[in-house]
Amino acid sequence: MNEYWSRTLRQIEPYIPGDQPQGMRLAKLNTNENPYPPSPKVISAIKEAANDTLRLYPDPNCDELKDTIAHYYGISKEKVFVGNGSDEILAFCYAAFFNPDEEILFPDISYSFYPVYSTLFGIPYREIRLNDDFSVPVNDFTTNNGGIVLPNPNAPTGRSLEVDRIVDIVKYNLRLKKVVIIDEAYIDFGGTSMIPYINEFPNLLIVQTLSKSRSLAGLRIGLAMGSEGLIEGLSRIKSSVNSYTIDRLALVGAIEAFKDDHYFKSNCKKIIATRDRVSAELVRLGFEVVPSKTNFIFVRHTTTKANELLVKLKERTIYVRHFNKPRIDNYLRISIGTDLEMDQLVKAVEEIVGGQ
Repeated sequence: MNEYWSRTLRQIEPYIPGDQPQGMRLAKLNTNENPYPPSPKVISAIKEAANDTLRLYPDPNCDELKDTIAHYYGISKEKVFVGNGSDEILAFCYAAFFNPDEEILFPDISYSFYPVYSTLFGIPYREIRLNDDFSVPVNDFTTNNGGIVLPNPNAPTGRSLEVDRIVDIVKYNLRLKKVVIIDEAYIDFGGTSMIPYINEFPNLLIVQTLSKSRSLAGLRIGLAMGSEGLIEGLSRIKSSVNSYTIDRLALVGAIEAFKDDHYFKSNCKKIIATRDRVSAELVRLGFEVVPSKTNFIFVRHTTTKANELLVKLKERTIYVRHFNKPRIDNYLRISIGTDLEMDQLVKAVEEIVGGQ
């Protein structure tokens, strides 16, 4: 710990991303990246934009991208915000909508950036304990609070919450005049988005990303959709931090990603089909698989410990994610790769658990 660090910095335990192993023969199933490449139209647009205009600043308002997103979802441009990945947008949300004297709520098993941001921005928080099956106890989110962050589907569990239950939470917090942020990073893999409700509820903000379903984790594009008041709040924070959060290449790539809807939906269907097939095969091998609406599955074996599986899979150059935390330390999170990668995983697991 450095003597020059601020008191805030001394209290922070930063988010730790998954391993980024290098090598051509690895099965990298630990960071929830899309196994399929971006749309060829995205690559073509980026190449074309890599010209002498890079000497100029990008559009700080990202108007063309906002127009594209608004048209895609059937909402007005004024209800769209874009940022450098959904993580940046979530950070802006903490600064824009939460107060340092009011406790916010989010699940106890969820994205580990939420408590990091709380500490960074000095926001008190309470982690709501998920049910034993990792479902969300909705009633615990309809209580006095300073705001709510709720991932749907959740990570790392993969579970999805029904729309009408989310509406219950949003309605309750509307009476409190508190913002409910629904983090929909994985919504395109089988969940139901809350975007249609932003016109009805001025306290509802939807945050999404192009990293997962649109194969653009390396481009860093996030988006938020909500009432004009919420979007203005995010814009004010952005302009107080960095006016140019999205570069020229990212802007054109993101626009083409939304335009190539057929490619996007085709990849999502392939991932869902692979997820369901592999889930069934792992159940056959003695695993408990949490129902997933994401591009990953959360599993534990009935006899073999997660740590042992983690080590033995890594020996076979297969990387999965383990969280050494209470209640989930015997689970593994497995990203859905290509069919070839998942067949490699199933074969390896069969060798490991079969040799017990």
